[in-house]
Amino acid sequence: MSEKSSKQGLQQWLKDHRITEVEVLLPDMTGNARGKIIPAYRFFDDDRVRLPEAILLQTVTGDWPDDEVYDELMDARDIDLYLRPDANTTCMVPWVAEPTVQIIHDAVDAAGNPHPLAPRNVLRGVLDQYHAEGLEPIVAPELEFYLVKKNTDADVPLQPPIGRSGRPERARQSYSIDAVNEFDPLFEEMYDFCEAMDLDVDTLIHESGAAQMEVNFDHSDALSRADQVFLFKRMMREVAMRHDVYATFLAKPMENEPGSSMHVHQSMNDIESGRNVFQADGEHSISETMRHYIGGLQKYTADAMLFYAPNVNSYRRIAHGDGAPMNVHWGIDNRTAGLRVPISSPQATRVESRFAGSDANPYLAFAASLACGLLGIREKLEPTPPLEGSAYEEPGSLPAALENSLSMLEGQTALHGLLGEDFIKAYVGIKRKEHETFFRVISSWEREYLLLTV
Repeated sequence: MSEKSSKQGLQQWLKDHRITEVEVLLPDMTGNARGKIIPAYRFFDDDRVRLPEAILLQTVTGDWPDDEVYDELMDARDIDLYLRPDANTTCMVPWVAEPTVQIIHDAVDAAGNPHPLAPRNVLRGVLDQYHAEGLEPIVAPELEFYLVKKNTDADVPLQPPIGRSGRPERARQSYSIDAVNEFDPLFEEMYDFCEAMDLDVDTLIHESGAAQMEVNFDHSDALSRADQVFLFKRMMREVAMRHDVYATFLAKPMENEPGSSMHVHQSMNDIESGRNVFQADGEHSISETMRHYIGGLQKYTADAMLFYAPNVNSYRRIAHGDGAPMNVHWGIDNRTAGLRVPISSPQATRVESRFAGSDANPYLAFAASLACGLLGIREKLEPTPPLEGSAYEEPGSLPAALENSLSMLEGQTALHGLLGEDFIKAYVGIKRKEHETFFRVISSWEREYLLLTV
């Protein structure tokens, strides 16, 4: 990436690779790509590509928060924000015919200041606070998703796709190699595209649901890992459609199948020495810093749940169990706990947060988790003793519905200070509007059981 790290280097790289178009990408609140497609020869005519500022306040349905929120956060003139390319994110768009690249951009105002509502800026703001403490967070996401039959009727439930054998999956096929091989052509192209895009995807496994898969990313700094999840989800949907199926990152896409998660392994390096500060010190199995970090995750995770479970569907994964955590217990190699410390070499000591669904915006999920941990470090919070038994047998302590998470996040001012007051107002306003829109829909369950019986 070094040859693309400057404007001149990027210009030369585009020329050398005969790039004809540039996709300008801005991650929005949902984690989807907004932006423009620009001819490569015009990309550097004006290095301040613009989009309407209000795009950062749009809901997943294309609506806007209530006027009170909108008027407080948006300029009455409906002004532009400016997009600044991060040249290090430049990668090919391998599914198009013409040589095309995609570049993730940062949103700034007219004066060049980071826009407070842009998710990538929110994550960078949390990382800046870690850097001020001499620490560099390291993360490794594990992302689950389903392959499903194409579905163009929203009233029809999703179904598993047909593999090479001509039959859909029926029994659960956890870690089955043969079940993955049912979709060999699709995954061969996925890996080809990952290589073309420089995505650090490591392992592919079959999860417990029918045609449910998981990919693991190599560990690295939090911003690059969020970028990679963002790019992978976009690419995976495209690969699936090229093979006549859908890839969905919905947290609970099918009633009788497990939900999909985004587990995030987290550790912390001392910037000066490069040492993992979570490594054990003295007679303890984990360091004091790691204990405080886990303590922060235990104290603040419920308040941050709106970032891990951002949609009404997200809570179907949590409410139905299916391996999703129900509380904030932690344990050594304990997959029933929301916070799992895997058995590893000392230098790889880490905690795995198992709260986020695959539908979470990776920038915001990482930012929230790191913010909770930073509060624990600063407040020197001690965690509970590690759980020896099953956390599923312990009382639940996480919000069970979107409206509960909205109230809890609004009331947690410590997180507001780390993530930004205006950002919190915007995010809560967007999610409240999405919940109101959802609540207007009359479901098939209501028509089935209430139409003629109440």
